[in-house]
Amino acid sequence: MANEEVYENEDIITLKSADGENIDFVEIAGIALKGSFYVILQPVELLEGMSDDEALVFKLERLESGEDKYTIVLEDEIVDAVFEEYYKLLDNCNPDDE
Repeated sequence: MANEEVYENEDIITLKSADGENIDFVEIAGIALKGSFYVILQPVELLEGMSDDEALVFKLERLESGEDKYTIVLEDEIVDAVFEEYYKLLDNCNPDDE
């Protein structure tokens, strides 16, 4: 299970689940893709059915009120494209790791 102390210096994003439960996430990355902006978020505490190294993709939209709206992405094609872009960014940051 994730240890909250590991994340004490990170910005925590708290989202409300469909059943009204607050869930804390750490932002792993923000990815602009095809005119939309997505964030990869990892729960601070493991969610049922998830492993330690898994993360979720959310579409991030700025509402007219100035608030951010996070919508979970369930379409495999979009999730795969977001992670592919994320891995490309990682490769560009660490060219010596090849």
